[in-house]
Amino acid sequence: MADDLTASVIRLDAVHLTLASAAGPVNILNGVSLNAAPGEAIALLGPSGSGKSSLLMVAAGLEASSSGSVVIAGKKLNSLNEDALARFRREHIGIVFQSFHLIPTMTALENIAVPLELQDFTAAFEKARTSLQAVGLEDRAHHYPGQLSGGEQQRVALARAIVHEPQILFADEPTGNLDGKTGATIVDLLFSLRTRVGATLFLVTHEETIAARCDRILHMRDGLIVAEKRPERGYTP
Repeated sequence: MADDLTASVIRLDAVHLTLASAAGPVNILNGVSLNAAPGEAIALLGPSGSGKSSLLMVAAGLEASSSGSVVIAGKKLNSLNEDALARFRREHIGIVFQSFHLIPTMTALENIAVPLELQDFTAAFEKARTSLQAVGLEDRAHHYPGQLSGGEQQRVALARAIVHEPQILFADEPTGNLDGKTGATIVDLLFSLRTRVGATLFLVTHEETIAARCDRILHMRDGLIVAEKRPERGYTP
């Protein structure tokens, strides 16, 4: 299914990313091409500096590619301005980062409701509460991020990422700031929530045990995908 370009929810063709630096231009991505089908889970592995997070940023519309084509959920991101990209992300994409990026002056419930309020969703707080219940934190609804543990903050971030039922869920090292036991819980939640909303998952990780739960594993080095494999058994919810 991932080879059928008409079914691809993520399609990158010959994507390059070059950034300026004091020492001159730095090539981050060197002609990356990939496709992901609706509902597919893809893991991206590679050493530090290989371009994993940069590739995620480009695919999520957070960083503009220098050249090549980026088509996400049928929309060519290269042709969109910043306002249009922001609207597109609100409607189609959920993102979970290593750092939780919660708004410190808002409660857990308010943080989750933000994406819905930006879309003028009439029952934003009702749906946010349902999302909070899905991550088991309904009793923390009125707590501020500073009153929550790291694991609880990442749960809130997960709830916020899926509250609008995105087509694509991007996750960049979502367990990087958590201890092993808490991280395992977050990974279980991530895959469970992804299944709940039927999203395509694009996961950057350095842990092969987490990657093995995906349908495909892509290995990056020097800004290129250098290997691909399919685990013998993909994740089954």
